Amino acid sequence: MSVIQPFRALRPAPGKAAAVASPPYDVLNSAEAAEQAAGNPQSFLRITKAEIDLPGISDIHTREVYEKAKANLLSFREKGDLLREEKPAYYIYELIMNGRSQTGLVAVSSIDDYENDVIKKHEFTRPEKEQDRINHIKTTGAQTGNVFLAYRDVPAMNDLVHTVQSRKALYDFVAADGIHHRVWLVDSQQEIDSISQIFKTAVPFTYIADGHHRAASAAKVRRALPAGYHNNANYFLTTLFPASQLHIMDYNRVVKDLNGLSAEDFLRALYEDFDVERMPSSFSPTAPHEFGMYLGHQWYKLITKEGRYTHDPIGVLDVTILSNLVLDRILGIADQRTDKRIDFVGGIRGLHELEKRVNSGEMAVAFSLHPVSIEQLFDIADSGNIMPPKSTWFEPKLRDGLLTHLIYE
Repeated sequence: MSVIQPFRALRPAPGKAAAVASPPYDVLNSAEAAEQAAGNPQSFLRITKAEIDLPGISDIHTREVYEKAKANLLSFREKGDLLREEKPAYYIYELIMNGRSQTGLVAVSSIDDYENDVIKKHEFTRPEKEQDRINHIKTTGAQTGNVFLAYRDVPAMNDLVHTVQSRKALYDFVAADGIHHRVWLVDSQQEIDSISQIFKTAVPFTYIADGHHRAASAAKVRRALPAGYHNNANYFLTTLFPASQLHIMDYNRVVKDLNGLSAEDFLRALYEDFDVERMPSSFSPTAPHEFGMYLGHQWYKLITKEGRYTHDPIGVLDVTILSNLVLDRILGIADQRTDKRIDFVGGIRGLHELEKRVNSGEMAVAFSLHPVSIEQLFDIADSGNIMPPKSTWFEPKLRDGLLTHLIYE
C-alpha cells in the first residue's frame, strides 16, 4: 500500500504566489526562462533555472549554477518571499485550463515505495537529466520539482477533497498563460490522519504520470547521503491525482528525412501496413490505430491494417505501431531516445506546429497520434513494461515554487 506524509512546505508569502510560481524547469530552455522571469525578481525560475542570473555562462550544469540556485533560495527566504509552514500539512491543488478542472493532493511520497515498485514507472530515464536534478537537490537541499502521480479513484478521498474545496483557498490566481491555480491548506489532524489512512489501506499502487527523472534523482540523492541525515530525504515531493481527473494529450513526431526515399516511394511503402487517404485539411486521429501524416504540404489519414500489431499492453499502443511499422521499418529510426533525426511535439502545441516544422524544411514528415489512455498507462506499468519514449503529454503542468520540500531541515 502507498505511504504518503504531510510536510512542512516552503511556500510563497501571502499575496506573492502569482509572482513566485513558474512553469516546470524542464519545459523551458534558458532563453525562454530568462524572458519569462524578466522584470520579476520573485520568479521561482531564479532557483530552478539559476543560469538566468549568470549572464554569459556557457555551461548551465556547472557548480556555479547550482550554488547560485542555493543562494537565490536563501535570498527568497530572507526577503520573506518564501515562508516555511509551521507544522506538517497536506495541500489540495486545483488547476483549471480551458474550463476543465483537475485536482490533486500534494504530499511527500516514500522513496522506499519508489524503489520497491509500489510507485510504478513506465519510462526509462536519461543519466544526464538525472544528474542535473541530483546536483540541484543536493546543493539547494530542496526538492523544487513536483512529481505527478496518478492512482485509481477512491470515493472517500474524492469526498474529502470536495469538502476541503468548499473552504477559502490559500492561493487563488490566474497565471499569464490563462491557467487558474488554487491551493488549499489541510492542517486539521483529523483530516491529515484520514488522508494518510486512505492511501495506506485503499491505494495499493501509485503511477508516475510525469516526472520520472525528478523521482529517480530524489531516490539517488537519498542513497548518496551519509547515515543520520534528516528523515525528510526519505520522501519526495508529489502531487497525486485520481485517474478520473486526468487528461492525456497526444505526443506527436517529426522526422528530418525520408531515409533516402522519394515522397512517392515512401507513400508506396506505407501501403503495405496502412490504408492511406488524402485529407482536405489537418487531421488529428479520432480513434486508436489511426494516424495523421503531413508530407509535402498534404495531410493524410493512415489506418493500420488488421494483423499488423499485437494486442499485448505495449504492442497495442499507437506509439509502438508507428515505431515498428514506419519509424523503424521504413525510416530506419530504431532508437527514438538517441536518434537525432526525430523530434517530439507535445499536443498542446497543436497541428500547426507540425505543419510549420515541415513547411520550413527543417523536417520532412510529421505524424499526429491518438493519445494514450490512463488505463493503458496503468496496464503497462502493472505489467512491468516500459512505454516507448515520449508517449504521454499531460496538461496542465504543475507550477514550481508553490510548494517546495526541504530535505535537510
